[in-house]
Amino acid sequence: QVQLVESGGGLVQAGGSQRLSCEASGRTGSTYAMGWFRQAPGKEREFVAAISRSTGITYYADSVKGRFTISRDNAKNTMYLQMNSLKPEDTADYYCAARIVPNKDNRKASSYDYWGQGTQVSVSS
Repeated sequence: QVQLVESGGGLVQAGGSQRLSCEASGRTGSTYAMGWFRQAPGKEREFVAAISRSTGITYYADSVKGRFTISRDNAKNTMYLQMNSLKPEDTADYYCAARIVPNKDNRKASSYDYWGQGTQVSVSS
């Protein structure tokens, strides 16, 4: 079992920055990758970014590439999402997720086994 807790959400103005954190506990050594997904009201959950636990290789959705940066601190079992140049369309509930099964597509929500409870990000125009 892996437990995930997100923090850092809130209200921010367009063009501003925000950093989300995801603290993992439990069998964190069994994870292959961790990712961030988001879900806006009335929309499906969508991929934002992911990072390999062992190699640090990162993956980004086109909509956030160049604005968001995913990182992890394995010693602290914490993953981060630095969000810059925020836009109103970034408004959503943001979820972190962990994958314990190898050789899965990091961009698909169905590849992940554990999820946090979500943190809300609201970007005002």
